[in-house]
Amino acid sequence: MKEEDPNLGTTKEEASAQHDNHAHEAHESPTIPGGEEDRVLISRSYRNLLKSLKTTLNAEDHNNIRAAFELAAQAHQTQRRKSGEPYITHPIEVARICVEEIGLGPTAVICALLHDVVEDTHVSLKEIHEQFGDKIARIVDGLTKLDGLHDSESPQAENLSKVLKAMLFDVRVVLIKMADRLHNLRTIKSMAQHKQLKIAAETSFIYTPLAHRLGLYAIKNEFQDICFKITHREVYHEIASKLSESKRARQAYIDQFTEPLIKSLKELGIPFEIVGRPKSIFSIFNKIKTKHVPFEDIYDLFAVRIVLDVKTEQEKSACWQVYSIVTDTYAPITQRIKDWISIPKANGYESLHATVVGPEGRYVEVQIRSKRMDDIAERGFAAHWKYKGIEGTATTRANNYENWLGQVRESLENEESGNAVEFLADFQSNLFAEEVHVFTPKGAMKILPDGATALDFAFSIHSDIGCTCRVVRVNNRIVPFTYRLENGDQVEIITDKNQKPSEDWLQYVVTSKAKNRIRSALKDVKREQASYGKEILERKLNAFKVPVEENCDMLAKFYGFPNRMEFLSAIYLQQVDLRKISKHFRADGIHLVEKQLREERPPGRPKSPTVNIKSVNKPEVYLNGEPGNLYKYSFAGCCNPVAGDDIFGFVLVQGGVKIHRATCPNASNLYAQHAHRILRAEWGNISKNDFIADIIINGIDIGSGVISQLTNTLADLGINIRSFSISGEGGYFEGRVSMVVANTDHLHQALLALKKFDWVNSATRAE
Repeated sequence: MKEEDPNLGTTKEEASAQHDNHAHEAHESPTIPGGEEDRVLISRSYRNLLKSLKTTLNAEDHNNIRAAFELAAQAHQTQRRKSGEPYITHPIEVARICVEEIGLGPTAVICALLHDVVEDTHVSLKEIHEQFGDKIARIVDGLTKLDGLHDSESPQAENLSKVLKAMLFDVRVVLIKMADRLHNLRTIKSMAQHKQLKIAAETSFIYTPLAHRLGLYAIKNEFQDICFKITHREVYHEIASKLSESKRARQAYIDQFTEPLIKSLKELGIPFEIVGRPKSIFSIFNKIKTKHVPFEDIYDLFAVRIVLDVKTEQEKSACWQVYSIVTDTYAPITQRIKDWISIPKANGYESLHATVVGPEGRYVEVQIRSKRMDDIAERGFAAHWKYKGIEGTATTRANNYENWLGQVRESLENEESGNAVEFLADFQSNLFAEEVHVFTPKGAMKILPDGATALDFAFSIHSDIGCTCRVVRVNNRIVPFTYRLENGDQVEIITDKNQKPSEDWLQYVVTSKAKNRIRSALKDVKREQASYGKEILERKLNAFKVPVEENCDMLAKFYGFPNRMEFLSAIYLQQVDLRKISKHFRADGIHLVEKQLREERPPGRPKSPTVNIKSVNKPEVYLNGEPGNLYKYSFAGCCNPVAGDDIFGFVLVQGGVKIHRATCPNASNLYAQHAHRILRAEWGNISKNDFIADIIINGIDIGSGVISQLTNTLADLGINIRSFSISGEGGYFEGRVSMVVANTDHLHQALLALKKFDWVNSATRAE
């Protein structure tokens, strides 16, 4: 995407002030189609974009930005967003986000303006190439969804895989995609609820962890908060309201905490900025959920950040000096020191974090960093590269990015990496992981995702070393392949040329590189088995005087196999009864044809779908606006939907539909990878139905009366308890109750009643 000409739509005086070196050029306002009201709105959006441009642009960028805007405005002139605004306001705002919030330049602005024209209008990629050149065309192509995917197993996974592949030749593809997704989320209110849930799930599954991996922390936090607002509306507004109510008290505490620090920092003589920032609503919710405490008992609702204005070579020493001042002023919690200055995160994040005991005994996290580090932490990848080469600062950090992109490239270029769904799952699994730093026997450091195993390490050295790995030594002792690596481990791999990967190895690794290479090796074995299986099948079909090639795929389908390789391999492994061919088929020329309709079906052969007859008292659900009794549907046990929950339907491969809660732990995966199998679901007549709901209760163990008081409270509300388990230790208990409720209101009544006990810390619905 290219940046627009900063002089477009401005006065000559403004243009001169912005670009002295182009003062002699006269720029007319761009041509904007549409009515007067639309032109005013578009012009205002366009001027905001121009104001965000800080760099002086050359004549080529000026012309290309203007041309991109006019082309996009003309192409989108008849289109409107769900909110009713002219569609062109969307690409303009995406371009502004690229500049102002990510820090990209002219090329990104041009591509942002054009990112939807090929997909949504008559403009072709060839026209883009002819007018703007190869680089712009390739980026726009990377941002354009694939056509003709109606037969694909997962169009969403295919399109996301395409974006990731395009990222390898130009990382701006994925950064522009981030800006596109961010603006769509910011304006999502006008969309239907079921579409909001789809977008939120897809964002949570891939875009949020990808933003984390690229160091776009501000965008990651906004992704999380907006998605949380969509999936947990009531909880979001409750936390937001409490944050607003406590804002004045929180600021007073921050002022009290920072007062002695400001005095000491001034004496140090280093220019600094110190601010207190509230944590995101999503992170606060996570603390409430993981610590099982109410909002009022979460003390670390904010972090204090100290940003130093120092030269690059002074950064590390200055940060440690400030750390000394902080810990001299307040007692540190030594177990919670995080030093990402000595060894930055793989996404380039650098900061020194310390947790101290502040006034009133409250824990406070203090983040210490330089202005350069803060810029990278806020803007991520683009800001990181801005500093590349400055006083030698970015060599190691740049290598972190290059190493990661190299790993992604290796996974993508491996032809045996599997289908798009498989690849996306592997890729996503590594994005959010923290890193572990381990060493080879010669002292070379390797960075792997947290949770990586000894076998992952072997594959990270080289694919051949991984495939022939026989023994692993960690810190001079032999460990199993499944050993989880820890920071500082020294790892030695002993190979054996006769060793080969097995199917079990896929369970031993977490990195996509290792999984892809193992799958590739297993497919090599399967190909060999299939070649032997083909010979066996050929001998069988000789009796019919028909060739293998013309009949193999049909027979594979008959026996219930997804493809011929699986079928032929199974023949070699004696997992297929070839005698059925004689019973069910006859030769007709060079083809086998079925003799008659079969009553007996081979194992694994798919059965025809059956229509479900509505059962007595079965909750009524509408799927895509049609009565649910037209489908064979049931409720998912992973999330146990209750009447009143936001829900969706998921079409199963074997037939039928599963009804899930919108907040189901599996929702992100299903929406992101199989959205074409998602059905809009709504509740119908549910007045006489019962639903299963599980809740978790935490509190102080007051003795033998705990169980009776809890169960009596639920009984008074007319709730039938299906199961109850409780455990306690050290004066604390945790109980899990599975119960029958009528709807979500009934469930909320139960939770409120349980929370009234002063010895109950929390009562929440199990996720």
